[in-house]
Amino acid sequence: MKNQSLVIYYLSLVFCLAFFSCKQKEDSSIIQTHKDDLPVVIDTLVRDRVYYAQGFQVETLADYTLITIRNPWNPKLTLQRYVLLPKAAAMPDSLPEGIIIRTPIERTVSYGSVHCSFLDELGVSATLVGVCEPRYINIPQIQEGIRSGRIANLGQSSNPDIEKITLIEPEVLFTAPIEGTGYGNQITQLGIPLIECTDYMESSPLGRAEWIRCLALFFDKGALADSLFMKTITNYNQLRKIANELSSRPTVMAETIYNGIWYVPGGNSYIAHFFRDAGADYFWKEDTHTGSIGLSFESVLEKAEKANVWLIKYNSNKNLTYEDLAKDYPNYVFFEAYRQKSIYACNTGKVPYYEELPLHPDYILKDMVWIFHPELLSDYQPRYYEKLK
Repeated sequence: MKNQSLVIYYLSLVFCLAFFSCKQKEDSSIIQTHKDDLPVVIDTLVRDRVYYAQGFQVETLADYTLITIRNPWNPKLTLQRYVLLPKAAAMPDSLPEGIIIRTPIERTVSYGSVHCSFLDELGVSATLVGVCEPRYINIPQIQEGIRSGRIANLGQSSNPDIEKITLIEPEVLFTAPIEGTGYGNQITQLGIPLIECTDYMESSPLGRAEWIRCLALFFDKGALADSLFMKTITNYNQLRKIANELSSRPTVMAETIYNGIWYVPGGNSYIAHFFRDAGADYFWKEDTHTGSIGLSFESVLEKAEKANVWLIKYNSNKNLTYEDLAKDYPNYVFFEAYRQKSIYACNTGKVPYYEELPLHPDYILKDMVWIFHPELLSDYQPRYYEKLK
């Protein structure tokens, strides 16, 4: 019986080694370690392979490209399927189930600023004929289009102007679906395809950035998107590598109290991934939430009183100071990061943090590496954060 077990073990080992060897030949340019780690080296991107994002899949066939959007609230389900066909091509005899989109798209509407940023990065912002909530879009050519009337202001994304949408005749509407809510009967009855982008539900920074590869396919810009994303992952992983080679990991806490509740990033959130990849030790790293956690001041103080670094984001016409913090909530002085003057703040009213966050996580990561390990980037001028005064 013992010999039989050894034989089974040996055969299993041979099979695993053979399988691993085949996979290495197939993806020889990728170094993949633990499932929670990120690939360190990627020389080229395979068109149908999605490397970091969890929310979409791509399958390229002879006559069409199939994009499948997963339901982020129930990953076993499909949220939407899009069948992309070149405008110049004849309609195939048979197609899979899904919304048929003729590419490249030439007239678009975006419900949010994030997807405007994606289109701008791809060089196709000129396709925009309408946007929602333009006050949040800090892209000069789009603002100019709104002022000139070339791009329609469609109002709130939760209640867009249906009449205007009808008049401007877009081919698609780029939206960000929310669990448990729809788009209303009027929008549905228009018959305009909704491109449901769930990029904001990605928990990893590179996962969200990879959505540029998905959106690019609607404009026949796949090669450009691959080039842009390759640059992002190369920069990101280089920074991550040097930060995580160090043995020291400063502890970090984040944000401030609001209306009696302190919302800290969950342990599996987008921001928590940044902290880990920048070489910091986050107090709530064992938490499993992908969003924020609402806590009392006392519970945050109990856990993070001795934090080495405190990161804050805010939006104001004037820069935040230690005096402002203490006036707003006097108990902040009990944190060691306050007493040691180790708070770094990002004024999102003055820097394009939210506009660049989805597209360029490498920019954000570089700021954080500079904060946690300044010796690695001694000549770097931070893009978003500055030390509080």
